Amino acid sequence: MSYFSELKGKRVLITGGSKGIGRDIALAFAKLGSRIVITGRDESVLAKTTEEIKAFQPDCSYLSADMQDVASVYHMVDEAVSRLGGIDILVNNAGINIAKPALEVTEGDWDRILDTNLKGTFFASQRAGNYMIPQQWGKIINIVSQMAFVGYIKRAAYCSSKGGAVQLTKALAIEWAPYNIKVNAVAPTFIETELTSKMLADEDFRKDVLGRIPLGKLAAPSDVTGAVLYLASDLANFVTGDTIRVDGGWTAI
Repeated sequence: MSYFSELKGKRVLITGGSKGIGRDIALAFAKLGSRIVITGRDESVLAKTTEEIKAFQPDCSYLSADMQDVASVYHMVDEAVSRLGGIDILVNNAGINIAKPALEVTEGDWDRILDTNLKGTFFASQRAGNYMIPQQWGKIINIVSQMAFVGYIKRAAYCSSKGGAVQLTKALAIEWAPYNIKVNAVAPTFIETELTSKMLADEDFRKDVLGRIPLGKLAAPSDVTGAVLYLASDLANFVTGDTIRVDGGWTAI
């Protein structure tokens, strides 16, 4: 048996697909022969990543999208469906954080984080659901965070957004189960990418993070990708409403 071979030809939309975890997920789907649309905000980075993906799967393109704007999210899903001829898998990976003490968080900070991480995830899923329900099949995978389950300093809004996304995952899984749509999430710990390099360069911060992970090291993007591929594949056809924690044991303590 060739694991994940069923992902060949699947129509996949990945938000936040140009960097870090999203890029790694997109490359993995491409290597398996999936047809892909990635989205993000920086067109130059999107174009560069798309060229990398095309080395494995020519049927790949990108879209610029603002996850904080519902009209932009709707257009993103509609355009991806138009290009792919439908949608089988949605990976909601786009997300942001503004690390600040709770007393310093502004309304603007709160809105940016919640609108991207929670509102954007919901409305992308809602729009994709409009296409998945008639075909009686689909998979939605939300990239959340271990911070959905534990608290941490300077992350009041972020923890709130990711905790909400875990509950959203459960709610959609229950509502759309009759249509054979599986909705799950993956909750990573801190990942070493170009996006987190500055944060993790702080030795005290890095030491604190590593001290909370029983496996004693940071996760790599590929660790998250493995969980995503599992949920997207036929191996997880009886899994819905669940969150896989890729956190090295942090939340097991």
